[in-house]
Amino acid sequence: MPTPLFSPSRAIAHPSDAGFSLAVLGFFLVSALCLSLDSQLEAKQPPNIIYIMADDLGYGDLGCYGQETIQTPHIDQLAAEGMKFTDFYAGSTVCAPSRCVLMTGLHTGHCFIRGNGKDNLRPSDITVAEVLKDAGYTTALCGKWGLGHEGSEGVPTKQGFDFFFGYLDQHHAHNYYPTFLMKNEERVLLPNIVPGGGEWGQGVASEKKAYSHELVMEEALQFVEAAGKKPFFLYLALTIPHANNEARQEGMEIPDYGQYTDRDWPEPQKGHAAMISLMDSDIGRLMDLLKSQGVDENTVVMFTSDNGPHKEGGNDPYYHDSNGELRGIKRDLYEGGIRVPMIVRWPGKVEAGSTTNYVGSFIDFMPTAAELAGVSAPEGLDGLSFVPTLLGKKQPKHDYLYWAFYERGFKEAVRKGKWKAVRIGGPEGTLELYNLQKDIGEENNIADQHPKIVEEMVSMMKEAYTPSERWKPKIGAQQNRNRQ
Repeated sequence: MPTPLFSPSRAIAHPSDAGFSLAVLGFFLVSALCLSLDSQLEAKQPPNIIYIMADDLGYGDLGCYGQETIQTPHIDQLAAEGMKFTDFYAGSTVCAPSRCVLMTGLHTGHCFIRGNGKDNLRPSDITVAEVLKDAGYTTALCGKWGLGHEGSEGVPTKQGFDFFFGYLDQHHAHNYYPTFLMKNEERVLLPNIVPGGGEWGQGVASEKKAYSHELVMEEALQFVEAAGKKPFFLYLALTIPHANNEARQEGMEIPDYGQYTDRDWPEPQKGHAAMISLMDSDIGRLMDLLKSQGVDENTVVMFTSDNGPHKEGGNDPYYHDSNGELRGIKRDLYEGGIRVPMIVRWPGKVEAGSTTNYVGSFIDFMPTAAELAGVSAPEGLDGLSFVPTLLGKKQPKHDYLYWAFYERGFKEAVRKGKWKAVRIGGPEGTLELYNLQKDIGEENNIADQHPKIVEEMVSMMKEAYTPSERWKPKIGAQQNRNRQ
């Protein structure tokens, strides 16, 4: 019986066998080539992208951004292992338009949904989910959408998401104990009872059995687990720590206050802190899952908030300095209403413990995600990819950032370098000017000292704003009083 070709005994007995030596050499060359090809394929596989967005979380609500009372160890660990942005901005100062900016890469002078209403994205609107799906990603949204309602073309599954679980309507999302949530385009009934909830299930539950945040997190974790090692995009749009506005002073809905139960604080502040720490704990669970799945090092995790802190549901945003040293809160175009935390973690690519003062906003997510995926972003976007910043390379800068806000009158803001302008009341309103380098709290309006800068800011506002039939500035009017 012939000796097997690669038998150890043959190798030892015939070390000078030329044919054998060539065969062994060929074997190892082929093996090395295969390993090299595997490494190349692995290197070329684009990273998974997880975008986590809290709801109404302030710039100062995290330990890594200066919070001293509310505990956020897992998010702080994200910052320690990744990059913290100091000058990053939401798309708007309220829910729906901020999310529209994030999904489309267009600021509120150009995007379709510019205020809080019952509006739906159109088939012509291109979302980041569509771009990533075309690039071969499996896409999922777990949490709050706010850009399309049942039966419309704006629902997530018609805007690029393979899977959706959560709230379609941002007002329905006030209630943490709803009678239903949506899975793809179907309602999933829950055992909660909401008297007078109406078509959208909005209100306050009289029987609270299923907490929506917990259900959303479970679906998100299941999606990541099922995705395996194929490229995926998860948009985890959590509702925490938004209030249930309809519950008035008892609107910080959470099953229990956890570690804050015995604190000598008002009840809403216990609820607010407990919500943030619950979110933090669940982000820890998500990070553990990435490691156990073996995809941690090839996953870009981003964490931010949709706007500044709120004063709803009994919450006092100043009790724990939710806006840090910034002026204003949600619905303001001052820094406290739009400057938000932004953390990006990508092991081996983003320098651990690094900080950047790159001035960016939600408009940047679309081009950034496209570059990470290795594809071209749609033309005509307002954003820039900040991948160069993540990799420590030279970063292009925005000429300026722009916001328009249509609730309770018309407000605009522009940031260009160190300068920030806010104008309330439309084109006829008074423009305020601040030097953020010296006055991050926007305490000193120096418009009268810099008439040329004021003129430049006014020109930028005019350039950035495109008229919309749906969103017309009503000077001095209180329009669209729906709350987020």
